[in-house]
Amino acid sequence: MELTYYGQSCFSVTVNGKKLLFDPFITGNELAKGIDINSIEADYILLSHGHSDHVADTAAIARRTGATIIAAYEVAMWFAAQGIERYHPMNTGGKWKFDFGTVKCVNAIHSSALPDGSYGGNPMGFIIMNDEQNFYYSGDTALTLDMQLIPLFAEIGFALLPIGDNFTMGMEDAVQAAKMIQTNKVIPVHYDTFGYIKIDHARAKELFNANGVELKFVGIGETITI
Repeated sequence: MELTYYGQSCFSVTVNGKKLLFDPFITGNELAKGIDINSIEADYILLSHGHSDHVADTAAIARRTGATIIAAYEVAMWFAAQGIERYHPMNTGGKWKFDFGTVKCVNAIHSSALPDGSYGGNPMGFIIMNDEQNFYYSGDTALTLDMQLIPLFAEIGFALLPIGDNFTMGMEDAVQAAKMIQTNKVIPVHYDTFGYIKIDHARAKELFNANGVELKFVGIGETITI
C-alpha cells in the first residue's frame, strides 16, 4: 500500500488499485508550494469536514479527475451545488462498501463550516477497511473515548492522527489515541502549517517511542510503502 503526503492533512493512499485522496489543501499551503495539484490523481476524495484547510482544492481536483467525493451530507451537497457530479454523502456511524473497500464514518470532536460560512455538518473520521490493510484517519479531532470503539469495527494497521495541538489533539493525546485504537504505527498530520501548530519533531518521536508506538513523519511530496 502506497501513501503520499501533500502537507497539512492531505494525503493519498492507493487501495486495491484506486487512489484515495484525503482533505486536499495544497495551493494555500506555503509548505506545499512545490506540489502541482494538476499532477495529483484521484478516484475518490474523502473530506473529514468543511474547513478550508481541508477542502480548498477539492473542486479543482474533482473536476479534472472525475473523482467521487465522499463526505458528510452537508459537505457533499455543497460541492454538488457547485456542479460536482460525482459524490457520495455519508454521516457519522454509517458505512458503505465501495469498489476499493468499505468506509465507516466515525465521530470526530471538532467543528465544521464550509469556506463561504455554510453549515458543514458533523466532522468525521474514516476507517478504511479492505483486503490489503485497514487504516484510520481521525480527521481534526480532540481525544475522545469514542476511539475505544474502533477496534470493535476493524483491526487497524496504521492511523493518521493530528498532533499539532491548539485546534486538534496534540502529541500527548495522540499517543493515547493510538493506544485506544490499538495500533503501533502512526503517521502524523495537521502540524507545522501555521504558527499555532508548529511542533518539536524530536520530542514527538521520543514521546511516541517511549509508549511503544512508531511515529512516521512523511515529507511533503514523499511517497512511502506502508
